Amino acid sequence: MLKQLLTGAIAAGALSLWVGSANAHPVTAEASESVKAAFDIIETRIVTSKDTAIFSTRVRGEAGAEKPETTGKFEGSGVYAYVWPTSLNSGDIGFDKDQGIVALAVTFHPDFDDAAYGKKNRSVWHPHWVVLNEDKACAGGLKVTDIPKDAKPKLPETWPGVPLLIDSPEYPTALKGNTVDVSIPLKLIGGIAGASYDGVTAGLKINGNLHSPLLCVDNVFKVASGNLSLPGKVVPAN
Repeated sequence: MLKQLLTGAIAAGALSLWVGSANAHPVTAEASESVKAAFDIIETRIVTSKDTAIFSTRVRGEAGAEKPETTGKFEGSGVYAYVWPTSLNSGDIGFDKDQGIVALAVTFHPDFDDAAYGKKNRSVWHPHWVVLNEDKACAGGLKVTDIPKDAKPKLPETWPGVPLLIDSPEYPTALKGNTVDVSIPLKLIGGIAGASYDGVTAGLKINGNLHSPLLCVDNVFKVASGNLSLPGKVVPAN
């Protein structure tokens, strides 16, 4: 499903850059009993306040209450994520330009660490920038973009050393009650003013053979807009 939704997401995001903020901020959704409460998005938004961008998602239940089962091994292990797909360019977050769909994701994965500088993060919810691309081998139609062997792409300082277009910045992240919040200094995100966005909750999975694609979107729990049209628009907080 997500593959079809994201096919036109970049174009839709570009169009929505000139939609008035009254029509595009925030993205709200009706509650759905068919979605687990911890992933049932009610509202998602990105605002700027002084020198900070605040990414926020509110769910029907307790944010972070659901976590993947521990498997005891890296291959085949699961990842749960609260995701903000955006119209940002990959060049805005420290990678080469035009590499795919840029999203911020707050993730939990109990079977491996992918923090910058070799630090541990498997026991906490933590943020990543990811660059997504289509891949039919993935159940959800999308993967976190692989870095081919011997390729030397531009990488951010906090790249965790895995063969993926993924960044592991230590942004302040809080899951409290029914809300997930991430605060990012504006000086670290080029192009965020006026960018378009949406909200997604999803499960990802490490390839059991550890081959490309290494990290797939495996199951989409909910898309805030319903169609991934990126209707949100980053505006200053009131």
